Amino acid sequence: MRANGMIARQFQHWARSASVSERIDVARALARSYLQPHVGPEDRQTVEAALLMLLDDSSALVRHALAETLAPHRGAPPDMMLALANDRFEVAQSVLGRSPLLGDADLVEIVGYGEAWRQAAVAARRGLSAPVAAALAESGDGDACLVLVGNQEADIPGFALGRIVARLGHRTDLREALLSRADLPTAAHHALIRSVADQLSAFVVGRRWLPQERSVRLSAEASAVPAHERATADMKALMAHLRRNGHLTAGLVLRALLSGHVRLFLETVAEFSDTPISKVAALAADRTGAGLDGLFEKTGLPGGAFIAFEAALEVVRQADFIDEAAQPTALKRRIVMRVLDRCRSGGGDAETLQLLSVLRGDPVGAGEPGIAAQTG
Repeated sequence: MRANGMIARQFQHWARSASVSERIDVARALARSYLQPHVGPEDRQTVEAALLMLLDDSSALVRHALAETLAPHRGAPPDMMLALANDRFEVAQSVLGRSPLLGDADLVEIVGYGEAWRQAAVAARRGLSAPVAAALAESGDGDACLVLVGNQEADIPGFALGRIVARLGHRTDLREALLSRADLPTAAHHALIRSVADQLSAFVVGRRWLPQERSVRLSAEASAVPAHERATADMKALMAHLRRNGHLTAGLVLRALLSGHVRLFLETVAEFSDTPISKVAALAADRTGAGLDGLFEKTGLPGGAFIAFEAALEVVRQADFIDEAAQPTALKRRIVMRVLDRCRSGGGDAETLQLLSVLRGDPVGAGEPGIAAQTG
């Protein structure tokens, strides 16, 4: 240990007088050395100590050399990669775009709180997972979403594509990128067409090229469409109001999900759990189901509702499903049917049987029809 300390002090003394180009060369050499599998524990510890000193180097060029050399490798020091990922643009970009040591949780965190260029670097990653794509669709900058849509290797759930349409469908470059995707859900395609038609209508109205009566009708139609952003703000305010008055119930979470209202579902869970909505969207989009238990726990739903929750999310994750804004009160038969099938085969405990009864349309209260009865 004394020898290691002496070497570290000698290296620190050398680094103070070495030129930037010399420090760059040494940074690359030390990083390559650290990655070699035959390096012993003591030597690796010494190399890592030197790398940590270079991590604080005053020159971004030195830190960039570290990032470029270490970024693609699983054997790189994890803490060092996180530090480099939070560095300035020229240093962090390669780590954000390539490091396999940044897991979905790290990337979702970066998307939720990072600058637009960090989001864009994440959006360009090869094989980008559905949870990270959903987080980007929810809170990513417009340019980052453009990178995401153009990333043909990204796994983007249909509801995330729908969210990009809702938030950013007014951007011509994003519309073109979305329409070029072979996996764009039909409903999202129609939503884009509606967006273009509404913008044209607004333009014509603004130019006064139509008779007054027709102009007024088109103006009303056009003003209804940017309603997505207003609706999002209104929904957040509504969730906060319901929570303050004790009317935000766990049942609302499940009902929103069974109804296919992904937006309402995400906002409700986010409000319930005091969790950023980008993280909630990421958990909902995880096709592996790894975060399903944690997300379900945040809803406050009783254990017997887990089967319905799991089955409904399976449909929502499918590539062709989007939150259909054109039918805000319609329950989604496909979701309900999947839940019914899962409940029938999921066991006969009392909670599941009660849930199955509700979904079939049996009476559940004074004048309140069951969910299945409302899907017709």
